[in-house]
Amino acid sequence: MLLPLLLFAGSLLAVAGWLAGPPLWWAWRRARLTARPFPPAWRAVLRQRMPLYRRLPVPLQRQLQRHVQVFIASVPFIGCRGQVITDEVRVLIAAQAALLLLGRPAGRFRGLRQVLVYPGAFVVERPLTEAGGIVQDARRVLVGESWQQGQLIVSWDDVLAGAAVPDDGRNVVIHEFAHQLDQENGPANGAPFLGRRDGYRRWAATLGAAFDELRAQVARGEPSLIDPYGASDAGEFFAVVSELFFERPAELLRRHPALYVEFSTYYRCNPVDW
Repeated sequence: MLLPLLLFAGSLLAVAGWLAGPPLWWAWRRARLTARPFPPAWRAVLRQRMPLYRRLPVPLQRQLQRHVQVFIASVPFIGCRGQVITDEVRVLIAAQAALLLLGRPAGRFRGLRQVLVYPGAFVVERPLTEAGGIVQDARRVLVGESWQQGQLIVSWDDVLAGAAVPDDGRNVVIHEFAHQLDQENGPANGAPFLGRRDGYRRWAATLGAAFDELRAQVARGEPSLIDPYGASDAGEFFAVVSELFFERPAELLRRHPALYVEFSTYYRCNPVDW
């Protein structure tokens, strides 16, 4: 008799949470998912494949595990071009994406609907407007892409490489999930939702100055800590610096302290302490 009553009570709580609105429903669902033990096999994947996970303080390791549990339970993974979706694929992508949420215990990628995984680099066709207004189809080889409609695409080869080398400032998962955060309030333009209106003025001034500096360095052919790809546009600049923030934080802090402070405030964490 006790078990049916408990199940009935749980159902009532679920319905009450849904009626109360998305935030309460999400909190209830997250609590249920994270109450389960983290699978030992998933922990083994993180220890073997993701050196950055091993460097995290234990409380952050546990928080990352909770994000992984929620992510895998909430977001479908789809294999493309013969890519098989295994627990290793899900865990390694979810864990690297979860780095961006470590300062947000109840965080999530609100617009994300599915993750598509290719075995390696993939080809896309995009219309290209040339001089004179002529539009032609152009083929591009990519290792990752984020769509505002909720799809995110990554190359499994590059997911593995990004996890294996945590200090080169290149990580396709961090890059594309930074775009997802940027796209939560519109197109990827380097201005994600900051929460407070007065924060946008400082954000725009700091990132704008660093972006202009990078573009000038690229034009002069000078080397820079920030990947030249970040000079493409403001959205790519945000994603590229996000890679540096999590993978080479000490160098970013030393060479671009104001930029580091803005990203530390936005992501609500301080990777130089990891």
